[in-house]
Amino acid sequence: MKLAIVTAYPPSKVTLNEYAYHLVKHFRQKDNVTEIVLLTDKTEGVKDIAFTEAGCKITVKECWAFNSYTNIINVTKAINATKPDAVLFNLQFMKFGDKKIAAALGLMLPLVCKLKNIPNIVLLHNILEEVDLGSAGFTSNKLMQKVYGFIGTTLTKLILQADTVAVTMQKYVDILEKKYKAKNVTLIPHGTFEVTEIQPDYSLPKGPLQIMTFGKFGTYKKVEGMIEAVEKVRKYTGMDLEVVIAGTDNPNVPGYLAKVKEDYKHVPQVRFTGYVEEVEVPVLFNESAVVVFPYTSTTGSSGVLHQAGSYGKAVVMPDLGDLALLVKDEGYKGEFFDPTSIDSLAKAIEAIVTNNDYRIELGKANYEAATAYPMEKIASMYLNNFDKIIQKKRPTKSRKKQTIDIQPTTVE
Repeated sequence: MKLAIVTAYPPSKVTLNEYAYHLVKHFRQKDNVTEIVLLTDKTEGVKDIAFTEAGCKITVKECWAFNSYTNIINVTKAINATKPDAVLFNLQFMKFGDKKIAAALGLMLPLVCKLKNIPNIVLLHNILEEVDLGSAGFTSNKLMQKVYGFIGTTLTKLILQADTVAVTMQKYVDILEKKYKAKNVTLIPHGTFEVTEIQPDYSLPKGPLQIMTFGKFGTYKKVEGMIEAVEKVRKYTGMDLEVVIAGTDNPNVPGYLAKVKEDYKHVPQVRFTGYVEEVEVPVLFNESAVVVFPYTSTTGSSGVLHQAGSYGKAVVMPDLGDLALLVKDEGYKGEFFDPTSIDSLAKAIEAIVTNNDYRIELGKANYEAATAYPMEKIASMYLNNFDKIIQKKRPTKSRKKQTIDIQPTTVE
């Protein structure tokens, strides 16, 4: 199978690029994948395809740009030129831009593939029905939220024109089937990026205990409360703690982290890492004592939670939305806090950093949850779904051919 994947890809800063990297890493090792064509956004740096493991050929075509109105044309041209056997779209609603028209035009690409009769699957990481539009940085205006809701419903109907729409949580399947009467939605879990059969080393490096958070910040991920909560824990316990804020601004809130850095420059031991390269991720997680999710809402299954699990890390999570569902559905464990209370967050962090046995217990539980769905297994699930789509399309072609062959004989 020659598989095309429409996605952002490292060194891109567009959302979901890291997920694509790990998915490609495992697709290329599958025997039935002969070539991967990456239809990616344009970046200044070279695409990161220097995998050490043996695998199939990878072709990169940079054919779209964030907020470009011509993405639908350019990606379609790239599909026509490369002639893939199947296309996978790695999507969320603001994948192609944060401007309404640019985002909408990009999300019409699955329909284009359907009209061209190319087997296609959309991996949809979130659905607007489950997004707090205000907290997530879309809009706080109630009228505009209704407008976004209408646009979201329209775009979802377009996306559902794909042969299959894969979502990462059962709740999303239920909503799409109930609201849109969809018959082509399937559950494929998010998966865990790096899982080995060797148990993680639950010991920590000498020095301050690192309280880490990872992501794109400024909308529903805010770090002020985490900094203040760690200050409280230091005061309560006298412990040597370092706050590690790993990542960048959310594109909707440029300058957010710079302002936080200035506002909290009086607080000791607060480290801002900036963008974290893939090769630096293992070190970042392995050196952390606790991974904190300072979220006020959620917009989908959390890749960071799966990463934390794969490194055997204890986590502190808000008791809300999709994170709470993941704990229930996939077996992750952690300390929960009220996202509106700094005291609640401080107590959750304190419960872990003051009890090493408990920290290790949580880490082991999360590693066990993470190993249930490694990316190797997730890649196989996508390929199995492509096989089903292709098989459905083949019989129709065969019947047409048989009809043409038989008709002259009947006439004679």
